[in-house]
Amino acid sequence: MAFGTQDDTDDVMNEINMTPLVDVMLVLLIIFIITVPVMQHSVNIDLPRATSQPPDIKPETLRLSVDAAGSYFINDVKIADDELTPRLRAAAVRNPQPELHIQGDKSVRYERVAQAMAAAQQAGLRKIGFITEPKS
Repeated sequence: MAFGTQDDTDDVMNEINMTPLVDVMLVLLIIFIITVPVMQHSVNIDLPRATSQPPDIKPETLRLSVDAAGSYFINDVKIADDELTPRLRAAAVRNPQPELHIQGDKSVRYERVAQAMAAAQQAGLRKIGFITEPKS
């Protein structure tokens, strides 16, 4: 029993084994040597150009105003009540369909604005917005 002696085989190895790293580098080098000539031989093709975005056509806006007396105006032109629905139907069949902007006077009855909205819906207008003035 020799307690004071130590075997040389029990020492911890403090070096990195370079053999696997060299093997990996050689495999990568061979892969690059094979693939680079393949990438150099390509066929030039003139492909057609196409865009996937629709053309930017801004639809016209149709402004429907209701004054304090309850009269209807389309683009600042006064129209009679019975002309409102046919004018909105004519606008609804246009391509692209115009946006309808409704502007009501603050003292007009809401019923008149609601009738205009119902006429726009029956005419088939899909884009309806309201114009308001900011509070000062």
